Amino acid sequence: MSKMSSAPIVIDGKGHLLGRLASIVAKQAISGQKVVVVRCEEINVSGSFFRLKLRWADHMHKRHLVNPKKSGPFHHRAPSRILYKAIRGMIPHKTARGAAALQRLKLFEGMPPPYDRKKKMVVPQALRVLRLKPGRKWCTIKRLSHEYGWGYKDVVDTLEAKRKVKAQAFHERKVALLKARKQVATDPATQTVQSKLSALGY
Repeated sequence: MSKMSSAPIVIDGKGHLLGRLASIVAKQAISGQKVVVVRCEEINVSGSFFRLKLRWADHMHKRHLVNPKKSGPFHHRAPSRILYKAIRGMIPHKTARGAAALQRLKLFEGMPPPYDRKKKMVVPQALRVLRLKPGRKWCTIKRLSHEYGWGYKDVVDTLEAKRKVKAQAFHERKVALLKARKQVATDPATQTVQSKLSALGY
């Protein structure tokens, strides 16, 4: 991810650690790269769920005494907004440069079109299986968000299940097509026709 691209980088958030992914995405955005992160609900947080829930409860109870609904701080429940806030904390967002960097970000729960048909990347420096020791406890943002009021877990799960069925059907069709092409290419009759065409310059 060192080279800049005019097309946005699409990252599949599943299995990545929140802070490590946020730091890498923030650096890319501030450098001028457009970044899209899908499946934010499957991002992982290291630590046991019980401990994280206690810390999250303490964080959620912090509020402004005068008018918390107007003055903040505003505690987001949606996984995409949690990742956004983590990235925002690593960017000078009150400057024009930082605000422009945040405009280059797109964060989604699930995998909406057109990103369901695009190639997704992973970030090895942020993958849980490579960064956490085996046996360490962890949980997903989806579970924490659902416990604290995010109301779209079932909706996202349903849409993801439908998307996976379509993706599996597409993959099976593609494999069948490649197999048919291979059979046609190895057919003697096809090779005879191909040799005649190549002799004529086709």
